[in-house]
Amino acid sequence: MSNEEPAANADKPLRYKRVLLKLSGEALAAGDSKGGIDSETLRATASEIAAVHKTGVEIGLVVGGGNIFRGLSGASQGMDRTQSDHMGMLATVINALAIQDALERQGVPTRVMSAIEIQKMAEPYIRRRAMRHLSKGYVVIFAAGTGNPFFSTDTAASLRAMEIRADALFKATKVDGIYTKDPVKYPDAELLKTVSYDKFLASRLKVMDSTAIALCRENGLPLRVFKMAPGNIGRVLQGEDLGTSVGEENEI
Repeated sequence: MSNEEPAANADKPLRYKRVLLKLSGEALAAGDSKGGIDSETLRATASEIAAVHKTGVEIGLVVGGGNIFRGLSGASQGMDRTQSDHMGMLATVINALAIQDALERQGVPTRVMSAIEIQKMAEPYIRRRAMRHLSKGYVVIFAAGTGNPFFSTDTAASLRAMEIRADALFKATKVDGIYTKDPVKYPDAELLKTVSYDKFLASRLKVMDSTAIALCRENGLPLRVFKMAPGNIGRVLQGEDLGTSVGEENEI
């Protein structure tokens, strides 16, 4: 992310009133770094979210923990999967607290709500309380995934989006959207501008896990995957056709 982030255009009407934004943990790391939290990247991300918040949209955030510890990676190295996933949940809490601090430095009121009990650092997740926070103008950061092992933060994002009655789910990632195959490994990969839930599941596209997509399909939740770049959050909220739109076949 560059040091200068264009603010969202406050004169252009927003398409959505309440959204859920999913950030990967890697989005908080510097450049090609594989881990940790980069202070400048964190500040730039918070500035981007703050600009959109000023337009009046209600924002919920789910952040991953892959920049610190990824549960599935730990399990692949011989750790107990449940134990490994619990460690991953704690990593998301660290990232949530970092984002909270960065947002509040931008003057944005926030609440961190955790799916596991950490009362001295975060509120317990209670759906009605979360919706009340959102309606009062707080950015609500949902930490610790679903609180259960074997479920990804993508699934947590889909679940929380439906629980808070979000108008849409947005996933900010490192690439421009959903490709036919991994664009890093295959130069001939094609960017899909639209894809149906069924095609996404049948093609086993990897940008989000199948459980998250199945939840979106069963509840008709629109999803857009786009590149995390300066100004892009504001642009997608104003209806610009960035990235890939995922939805019902007859609606995209």
